[in-house]
Amino acid sequence: MAQDHPDINDTTRFVLYRYVPSLPAAIIFVVLFGLTTFYHIFQVGRKRTWYFIPLAIGGIFEFVGYIGRAQSHFDQWKLGPFIMQSLLLLVAPALFAASIYIILGRIILLTDGEKHSLIRQRWLTKIFVAGDVLSFLVQSSGGGIQASKTEGAMKTGEKLIIGGLFLQLAFFGFFVLVAGLFHVRLQRNGPASGSVDLTVLPWKKHLMVLYASSGLILVRSVFRVIEYIMGNAGYLLRHEVFLYIFDAVLMLSVMLIFNWFHPSEITELYHERIAGEKASHSRDASDVEMQPKSGREVPGGPWS
Repeated sequence: MAQDHPDINDTTRFVLYRYVPSLPAAIIFVVLFGLTTFYHIFQVGRKRTWYFIPLAIGGIFEFVGYIGRAQSHFDQWKLGPFIMQSLLLLVAPALFAASIYIILGRIILLTDGEKHSLIRQRWLTKIFVAGDVLSFLVQSSGGGIQASKTEGAMKTGEKLIIGGLFLQLAFFGFFVLVAGLFHVRLQRNGPASGSVDLTVLPWKKHLMVLYASSGLILVRSVFRVIEYIMGNAGYLLRHEVFLYIFDAVLMLSVMLIFNWFHPSEITELYHERIAGEKASHSRDASDVEMQPKSGREVPGGPWS
C-alpha cells in the first residue's frame, strides 16, 4: 500500500519538494559539473596548484548534489537524495571561496604589495578560511539535523543553515572589501620594492577574475538566504527554476571562469621573480668578492 504524503500545496506542512524535480535539468548539470571538475583536477595536478584542491572538491559536491536531484525525480519523498543534494549544493560554494581567498594572497605576494593589504598576507588566508570553515560546519550541522526526518528537526536545520549562510556572507563581503582596498592602494602607491614592475604583471586581470567570481558567489548566497527566510512554502522554494538560475548557473560559471583564467599563472610568475632576485643577489655577492683591494698598505699598520 502506498504511503500517504502531505499535499505539496499545504503551506502548514513541511515537505521536501513542492514540485517534482526536473530530471533533464539535473542531468545537464551533472554532466557540466562533471566535465569542469574533471578538468580542474587535471589542472591542479599538471600545474601543482594544490591550493585549488578545495575548489575541485566543491565541484565534486556540485556533481554529486545534482545526481541527488536526479534521483529525487523518481521519488520526491525519499529523504536520502534530498539531504544529499540539499547539503552538498549548500556547502560547495564555501569550498570555492576557500580557494579564492588564497588567490588574493598569491596576488599580494606577486606584486610585493603586503603593506597595502588591510590584513597581513600570512593572516589573510587563515582568517577567511577559518570563517569559511565555521560557515561550512554550521550549514552542515543544519543539514545533519534535518536527516533525523522529523518536521521539528527540518525547521531547526533550516535556522542553522540560515545562520551559516549569514556567516558566509559576512566573511565573504569583508573579503571583497579587503581585496578592493588592496587594489586601490596598490594602484595609487605601487609595490614596496622598486624591482617589481606592475605593468608587466597580470595582477589586474586576476583581481578582475577574483571580483567576478566573488560577485557570483555573493549573489548566490543572498539568493539562498532569501530562499530560506521565505520558508518551506515560500515562492522561491515552490519554483525550481530559481535554483538553477541563481545557484547552478552561477556556480558553474565560477568553475568555468577559473578553468579559463587559471591562477597557476600567478604562482609561476611569483616563483620566477623570486628565482630572478636570488640569482641577482648571488651575482652581486660574487662581484663584490672578486673586486681587487684598493689603496696602499702602510707598513706597521695604521697606528705607526
